[in-house]
Amino acid sequence: MVRSDNLRGSVLMMLSMAAFTINDVFMKMMADDVPLFQLMFLRGFLTTLATGFIAWKMGALSARISPGDRWMVCLRTIAEIGASYFFLTALFNMPIANITAILQALPLTIALAAALFLKEPIGWRRLLAITVGFVGVMMIVRPGAEGFSEYSLYGLAAVAFVTLRDLSTRRLSRDTPSMLVTFVTSVAIMTVFGLASLTDDWVAVGIRETTLITAAATAIIGGYLFSVMVMRVGEISFIAPFRYTGLVWALILGWLVFGEWPQAVTLLGAGVVVASGMFTLYREARAAR
Repeated sequence: MVRSDNLRGSVLMMLSMAAFTINDVFMKMMADDVPLFQLMFLRGFLTTLATGFIAWKMGALSARISPGDRWMVCLRTIAEIGASYFFLTALFNMPIANITAILQALPLTIALAAALFLKEPIGWRRLLAITVGFVGVMMIVRPGAEGFSEYSLYGLAAVAFVTLRDLSTRRLSRDTPSMLVTFVTSVAIMTVFGLASLTDDWVAVGIRETTLITAAATAIIGGYLFSVMVMRVGEISFIAPFRYTGLVWALILGWLVFGEWPQAVTLLGAGVVVASGMFTLYREARAAR
């Protein structure tokens, strides 16, 4: 039974990563046609309708959030807004594989932040792996090198906000439904970027843009659902490494759709980050046992 659950969980994790990456591709395809804030509002509107319906069908909308969890939900929502802005700004201005490679540092930053702020134990092996992983991140970003882009810093800012989001999620009690949190986050993103879009001139959205926005919303809803489902089956220590398949999807789709292929040093840095992250996840599983 455990093996079957692990297999199902690994498939769900890979589907989740594929869905999020496909969403990124659709959004990047509109980077030159629709302003970022307008795009985020339109996608957020569709996402809010879908997640609201799903949360209603699951009975999550009637759930009460405890006072302690309300602060965590607020903090998580703010972090999600910041992560969305910085990630999409970086995505629109750099190869999709590069920004995805930077995001692979998340298991490292979460482990380090949990040790610093949540006082979770961390051994010297994991600390060494985190240090090596950050060296890999610097190989991807390459500050000071020719071709360095300020948008790499936006990618690092996105990592920081996602780390804050995931730490806030860890602090939520099990009584707070995941779909309710997802719906609240979607409403907040739609509202914030809707207000921000008023500072720009809106552009007319044609059939192509409408189709891409709908496809992006569908993909990200699939990513949300798969990511919720994956937490309910199998062993996290077995499933978590399959998160790195997102980088494979980004490499393939970036090459097929945009003709992008990272430089050798970027690929090497991504390999270092992935190896460090997998070792960190392995040590966390050993520690949990």
